[in-house]
Amino acid sequence: MFRFILIALFCCVWPWNLATAQSFGDLPADQRANAVRAVADLQQPVSPTNWKAGTIGKGAEAGIVSPKNIKPFGAELFSGGFRGTRADGLNPDYKILPGDQITLRVWGAVEIDRILPVDAQGNIFIPTIGPVMVMGVSHQQLEHIVRAAVTAVYPGSVQVYTNLQGVQPVAVYVAGFVAKPGRYAGIPSDSVLYFLDQAGGVDEQLGSYRQIKLMRRQKQIAVMDLYDFILKGQLLHGQLQDGDTIMVERRGPVVTVSGNVGRAYQYELTNTALYGKTLMELAQLNATASHALLRGSRHSRPVAEYLSLDKLAATQVSNGDDIQFVADQRADMLVIQLEGSYQGRSHFVVPKNTTLKELLNNVPVDPQSSDYANVSLRRISVAERQRQSLEDSLRRLETTYLGAPSSTADESAIRVREAELISQFVARVREIKPNGRMVLSENGELQDLRLQDGDIITLPPRTDAILVSGEVYIPQSSIFIRGKTALDYIESAGGFSQHADDDNILVLRPNGEVRKADDIELQPGDEILVLPAVTTKNLQLATALTQILYQVAIAAKVAVDL
Repeated sequence: MFRFILIALFCCVWPWNLATAQSFGDLPADQRANAVRAVADLQQPVSPTNWKAGTIGKGAEAGIVSPKNIKPFGAELFSGGFRGTRADGLNPDYKILPGDQITLRVWGAVEIDRILPVDAQGNIFIPTIGPVMVMGVSHQQLEHIVRAAVTAVYPGSVQVYTNLQGVQPVAVYVAGFVAKPGRYAGIPSDSVLYFLDQAGGVDEQLGSYRQIKLMRRQKQIAVMDLYDFILKGQLLHGQLQDGDTIMVERRGPVVTVSGNVGRAYQYELTNTALYGKTLMELAQLNATASHALLRGSRHSRPVAEYLSLDKLAATQVSNGDDIQFVADQRADMLVIQLEGSYQGRSHFVVPKNTTLKELLNNVPVDPQSSDYANVSLRRISVAERQRQSLEDSLRRLETTYLGAPSSTADESAIRVREAELISQFVARVREIKPNGRMVLSENGELQDLRLQDGDIITLPPRTDAILVSGEVYIPQSSIFIRGKTALDYIESAGGFSQHADDDNILVLRPNGEVRKADDIELQPGDEILVLPAVTTKNLQLATALTQILYQVAIAAKVAVDL
């Protein structure tokens, strides 16, 4: 049985405007509500497991995605991107329609320079030649058709030039399950997406992204699937005509996908059977995803299954299914990093259950340059737990002193100053990151423990210096002289600053251990840290702040200025 001293830093973000608050009753209603919620949160610890995001431990609560916040796949299409740029309709594949304007220039055997409209019958009338049918002809073929008509009358030397001067605008109806059904203007070569975007896009709750019909004179001429456009860049439909209707049908069956995926969306199913394999291709699973939790209903009864990815691939999904992908594989190997003074490589891949001493026995060191007796270890999980612990401490501190009522004007002024002090203190603590250091030695003997993935082992360099920092006038390093005390080194660093707390002097050992200066004899490599004094007449507040100052100093080897 051995003892570890766990060291880390924690930070907290406090959302209130403390500098203007005088008492809880003086706060605006919304800030009072925030205070009540903050107290409730302290009484309800957050679970480190997030089933929705498929994560356990650090970052679990950050990855939570509520099913209500999961949008349909394709919802981002209609954010105005198709309304910004209009096509001019003069592309080579544009089909000539009645009302279009065509420039015609002919020279040689005959001279013609006219802008000719396409009449209702689809013809242009060329003087001395007669009507020429151009409706339905592509812009690319127009000059060839006109040239043939001209040379049929004037077979001699004649040159022909044509150009589509302008196109006839069209009005298209957008109906069905869209945000703003109506009649919208465009040109025949505009995409259906242009008109859907004008109508506010497909209704996210009721509309289908896979059943969009193009109707002309009460007949269906095309059915479009926006998934084809998103995934393949394909959206095939003919040229639009005046009076066409774009009809968005009601949304079909839906499967909700969340967790360890790149695309957490509601996916609409087609009439054909959809299996997990296709769904996984749509959702783009993260590399760490290994299993899926499927919940839904079959034959009017609720079902829940925990499936490997292989089994899910062969499973047919149904309307209303909720599939959460999780990373549920345990690595058989650990990656451990070394830092400090050592020889050889900096990273090791070792089997699970490898111990610290087993690894260190394979690390070459130079006894003259490496202080191998003061090994310490930094661990991610330790840093996260201690960060959360201090965050709770800071929240309790703020709720306690911001929630106290003020009975007099003088007391209210004191509350304001306390609020300012707390606000500044928390802001400084927030900038410091935890190091998660664990002390591994006791009474000069290195203790053993099982390593975890991501551990960083510190082998400090051997040194003969003593570092003095914190609330002194001249922070510096000095040569270690046996017999000198912490006060002697502080004196050589210019003495205590005006903000120093001369009763709170810490000694930080190379192995991460933190001791009171008056309890120990200094050793080479020690750091003397002078904490700041808490300048408040409220003894309870001073005690709370001092306690947090100790935690910060131990975790990050810094003294947070008040």
